[in-house]
Amino acid sequence: MKKVILSSILMVALSISFTSCREAKDKAKDAVEETNDALKEVGEDMKKVGEDAKDAAKEMGDDMKEAGSEALEKAGDAAKKVGEDVKDAANKVADKTKAVAKEVKEEIEE
Repeated sequence: MKKVILSSILMVALSISFTSCREAKDKAKDAVEETNDALKEVGEDMKKVGEDAKDAAKEMGDDMKEAGSEALEKAGDAAKKVGEDVKDAANKVADKTKAVAKEVKEEIEE
């Protein structure tokens, strides 16, 4: 009778361990699938972040190009104005020099 009881206990223990192993295997399989799904989502999110960063960098480059063009245009306008001011000042000096030279010539002729 001892053997029957021990055999019964052994059979129950084996059936529980097989059931536990099967459950553990199923849980592990579920965990792997969930991990794969999470990794796929992370990959998709990283791809979106990369695309957003690329778009932002392109937009920033366009803005910088536009700002540079505007700065060159303003610098060109300022240089043109300075050139005109220098030309006007030189013309005034030339006119005054001519006037002074004319006065000196008239005084010498008198």
